[in-house]
Amino acid sequence: MLIPVIIPARIGSTRFPAKPLAKILGKPMIQWVCELSAKAAGQDNVYVATDSEEIASVARALGYRSVMTSADCLTGTDRVAEVMRRLSLPMAISVQGDEPLLDPELVKAVAERLLVSNAAVVNVAAKVTEPEEMSSSSLPKMVVSKSGRLLYASRSLIPGSKESNDSLIQTVHKQVCVYGFHLESLKDFGPKAEKSPLEQFEDIEILRFLEADIPVEILISESLSVAVDFPEDIAKVEAILTGLTND
Repeated sequence: MLIPVIIPARIGSTRFPAKPLAKILGKPMIQWVCELSAKAAGQDNVYVATDSEEIASVARALGYRSVMTSADCLTGTDRVAEVMRRLSLPMAISVQGDEPLLDPELVKAVAERLLVSNAAVVNVAAKVTEPEEMSSSSLPKMVVSKSGRLLYASRSLIPGSKESNDSLIQTVHKQVCVYGFHLESLKDFGPKAEKSPLEQFEDIEILRFLEADIPVEILISESLSVAVDFPEDIAKVEAILTGLTND
């Protein structure tokens, strides 16, 4: 069973306006994410969920499905919930539109976990590899239990230590914005939803599930993950992609 991939992509990012349309090696970022998602789910199973006709038209021109969503959606997950209800999708994989280095095998792994486990929500974490990632407020950090469930996520450094943080790079995990959802787990998400208190404070939407006592299962990934948060991240991604091409 192929689970559809929904890519939430909004035009009005505060940190990087029109980010999905930013060019990476000559192609709009949304194209990179669509093509990599299609390698996992097939082109006909990839949907771009957006409040922008410009983004929607780019997706359609590339041969992908697009769904116009409400401008009132507070997060990408609210946008995904709207599409799942409209299309009556019992399950879906959400891939953020700023993951141009997405590993298709990771999408397949999340889909498999969603199908074979009782997890209502599946998310992904990867080890922090660069010291600057530990202090970056744009990168959510995650703490995971022994059984693989999310304990907490924060833009601050977690876990912390009263001693030196120099050795923590071996234990800190960052969020990778690939999610698996069952529709029934999204009761608190949609165009008319409100952010939960901790979600509002941390600006991390996965916390809305924890505050509603919905467990989140975490896959630990070894895949390279570099999300584009700021315009200067484009050069970093292009360098990685160029290096991969030359290898």
